[in-house]
Amino acid sequence: MAKHPVEQAPVLNFSDLKIDSILPYLSKYGVIDERGRYLHWSQLKWRVPSKEANDIWLAIKFNRHHLKKNIGLLDKSNNGFHYIIHDSLEPKLHKIVQLGAGRIAAVAGAQASNNIKQNYLVSSLLMEEAITSAQLEGAATTRADAKKMLEEELSPVTEGERMILNNYMLLRLADRRKNEPLTRDLMLEFHRVATKGVSENNNVPGEFRCSNDIYIGDEDNPLFYPPDHSLLEERLEAICRFANDSHDGESGSKFIPPVIKAIILHFLMGYEHAFRDGNGRTARAIFYWFMLKNGYDIFEYISISKVIKEHARDYGLSYLYVQKDFGDLTYFIDFHLRVILEAFDELQEYLKVKTDEFYEIVKILEYSKYKDALSFTQKDLIKKGIKEPGRMFKVKSVQNIYGVSENTARKILRELVSLGIFLPITLGRTTHYIAPADLRDRLKTK
Repeated sequence: MAKHPVEQAPVLNFSDLKIDSILPYLSKYGVIDERGRYLHWSQLKWRVPSKEANDIWLAIKFNRHHLKKNIGLLDKSNNGFHYIIHDSLEPKLHKIVQLGAGRIAAVAGAQASNNIKQNYLVSSLLMEEAITSAQLEGAATTRADAKKMLEEELSPVTEGERMILNNYMLLRLADRRKNEPLTRDLMLEFHRVATKGVSENNNVPGEFRCSNDIYIGDEDNPLFYPPDHSLLEERLEAICRFANDSHDGESGSKFIPPVIKAIILHFLMGYEHAFRDGNGRTARAIFYWFMLKNGYDIFEYISISKVIKEHARDYGLSYLYVQKDFGDLTYFIDFHLRVILEAFDELQEYLKVKTDEFYEIVKILEYSKYKDALSFTQKDLIKKGIKEPGRMFKVKSVQNIYGVSENTARKILRELVSLGIFLPITLGRTTHYIAPADLRDRLKTK
């Protein structure tokens, strides 16, 4: 059996602690290191003199102990889950709260309704999150094929496509149910949608596991065994109470920032591993559900799975650090806050690209007879057509991409045909609308 990648941290036991042995290190080694890192024992012991490592670690744990905040839940060894908002974490949290309170940036000018622009962004970015969340779980479908399937509501052909469709429906479900409390049944509904038709390990969609033959890691090197299945109902009920209890700091209640609480819920669902398959997808859905529930609407546009996929090893280690340091959730929270900030950066870059692309079309249309005749949606369709000559659009895809009704989508496309910009073609009983190869020249016609 291979060596476990994370060594169990030495325990801080006040009953046998020799204060004289840690006193020289208490002021030198704080909660975080000089670079702002919240190090685990496995990371720290290589950075300090080996003979002093244990005492230095106990000094650090002593400093951390006085700042920790308990959440009232226990790990499988009855250690209390807790976290610390340290000096390096606090500014990250503050920035996320500031960004989360804002509204999504506009993609186009004033002539486009905010409703259409927001529907377009929600649809596009939910598709992005659905695709990367599935790829994180092993789906091999290409992005282009996956996006076409979602836009045109095509039936999934492969297991990877089914997983992506499930994730898309899961994110929609999280938004629809955001005003409800977390319950056992809602957990099961999230899982049912996540794993329908794509289950592994004898998983039954919408049912908790009923055995303990589940582990995280490889068969030859299991890294973690989740809590006993016989305790699941009780433990998940405690998680529901934690999610539904008010932690706003009022009337004597403890305060837990909603962002921190959402991250903790993500961790807890992964830790309990309540299902034989689909635990990660269900955990991420509950994270989104809680963020939307607490008014962080901008998280409809944030794809955390894409960033997690890019840092998959660190994601796994952040779980293991918690498990190997007596329930200290700070490691997972630290990682997750970095993920969110990176996802915000990627959203801003996405918006910049989309804005630049859109105004490129506006510039092309500046001296065209179509300048004032086209809506935001029509200009965006033209943009897609210029990027991909010969592309065929269907009413259903326009309906899904821009969040409009079927009649509105058909009207949008027919107007582009009547203006001589797109060409209609009937295949079977369905009319497709083609972006011709000379589309750019057609737009320049005065």
